[in-house]
Amino acid sequence: MSDVGRETRLVRTFATLADSLTADFDVVDLLQTLVDTCIDVFDVQAAGILLADQGGHLELISSTSEATTLVEMMQLAAEQGPCIACFRSGAAVSLPQIADAPPEWSQFRDSAIEQGFAAVDALPMRLRDQTLGTLNLLRTTPGSAPEDDLLAAQGFADVATIGILNQRYLRESAVVATQLQRALQSRVLIEQAKGVISHTHDVAIDVAFSLIRQYARSHGLTLSVTAARIVDRSLQIPR
Repeated sequence: MSDVGRETRLVRTFATLADSLTADFDVVDLLQTLVDTCIDVFDVQAAGILLADQGGHLELISSTSEATTLVEMMQLAAEQGPCIACFRSGAAVSLPQIADAPPEWSQFRDSAIEQGFAAVDALPMRLRDQTLGTLNLLRTTPGSAPEDDLLAAQGFADVATIGILNQRYLRESAVVATQLQRALQSRVLIEQAKGVISHTHDVAIDVAFSLIRQYARSHGLTLSVTAARIVDRSLQIPR
């Protein structure tokens, strides 16, 4: 790929990733675009993304090959290897010579070498103190990756991380908004129920509310449910 073509692809990829900040998007599609682009524009022969589940365990989400051997190797890296070290530290971990991996990474080392890989770079998908996972780049030739490539790849990972966190925030915000709307609707029902009890029991509004609350507590009901039943006349509170 020419320098012009490479720069164009880099810009387009950043634009695609940036779209995730405002548009509805699929996380898996986004991350697949990221790993595919890494293969196209960097000198890497395989790439994969590991994201942490709620228990903090890394799982393979996207890779440039569905070959069982690559998937298994990436899963090994999530247990012991540069990927897990990167995730735990929140810092990039590079192995210019996979053959020189420490003994505790022996399973990952042997699997990677068997598949023809000689070097790996694990980049954190991190925003401030929150690390979501790692972007992992594998090369068939030993040696350090060009610094510009690593900077651009880290930029990809950073924007993707912001996109994922933004989606989580929007989803959580929607949940909060729904809960707030339900609370407002419940309040309307409670006001209506107070009016019903005030009228039927010939008591003041504050006394009516006390009666509703006492009934709800004594019968293990929420205020909202009690009020709704009073309003639809399915419940009559004794005088």
